[in-house]
Amino acid sequence: MAVSSSIMETVAILALLLGLFIRSGYCIDCFKCVSYNGANKACDDPFHNNYSTAILESPCMGGRKGRDGLFPATACIKIAGYYDGTGETITVRGCALDSGTLTTDTEIIRMSHCGKFYYDDKYVHGCLQSCSDADACNSARRQSASPADLESLMRHLLSLVVFLLAASR
Repeated sequence: MAVSSSIMETVAILALLLGLFIRSGYCIDCFKCVSYNGANKACDDPFHNNYSTAILESPCMGGRKGRDGLFPATACIKIAGYYDGTGETITVRGCALDSGTLTTDTEIIRMSHCGKFYYDDKYVHGCLQSCSDADACNSARRQSASPADLESLMRHLLSLVVFLLAASR
């Protein structure tokens, strides 16, 4: 079974063009804001983005334990609760990344937590939620192609190229 060189060239060009559009290091976009006692309505729940990019950080960068500087975030986070002593509310939206430790309890992005925790030198009763399935996922979900979708498409195209090269011999 012979495959024409023009088909192979076309597939190779498509694969190269797709490779140009895939970012080498994936970084999620997240909303970043803080609201104490309802002072920042744009940040509070219920969250209404209204398609504004004022509080959307793209790409979102976060700190990493034991390292200086900022790194591409892998998850969006949202903290919502109230201070035990005063009853004042707090909402924080931001981003974070996994620091690579072995235990889930030291990595806030690996699972959501609800209960009491220490934040800003005070005890807070509330929840810390994390998500990494879509850009700006610490609000309403935005529909877009994810890096995983693009990576899968790239793998399929490369498999097709290998198949066509093998078939042409």
